[in-house]
Amino acid sequence: MTDQNVKTIPIFGYELVRDHILRSVLGKHEEEVLYWAGKELARKFPLFTLDEAPLFFEQAGWGALSIEKEEKDEIVYILSGEADTLKVEERCFRLEAGFLAEQIQKINGFLTECYEEKSSKQGIVKFNVKWDLKEPIR
Repeated sequence: MTDQNVKTIPIFGYELVRDHILRSVLGKHEEEVLYWAGKELARKFPLFTLDEAPLFFEQAGWGALSIEKEEKDEIVYILSGEADTLKVEERCFRLEAGFLAEQIQKINGFLTECYEEKSSKQGIVKFNVKWDLKEPIR
């Protein structure tokens, strides 16, 4: 994305769709649908390196993404942001988890899954992304 493509929208409009309309429409399937929607977003907006993920998250208004730990078959990301916009306790973060899983699967070439852990006390979400080195995707 270039600076020319970036437009700001009121956070209230984003929250209406993200926290109220989607939850209402998707009901009990919210988590599964958002995970697969995140994977679809990753296919439409592919990253070429993992270093691009924090900028994408920032531009998407998802928060500040940073790496906490990186190993041969796992990366742990931390998502932080302003408490009133991140809404750790109230929001489902499966969209972001699916996005990360698909991007890393495409870049690394191995079957990849991601799950999140919310920490309301710290106001962060931890994304544990793991891939199976015995399951290539090519």
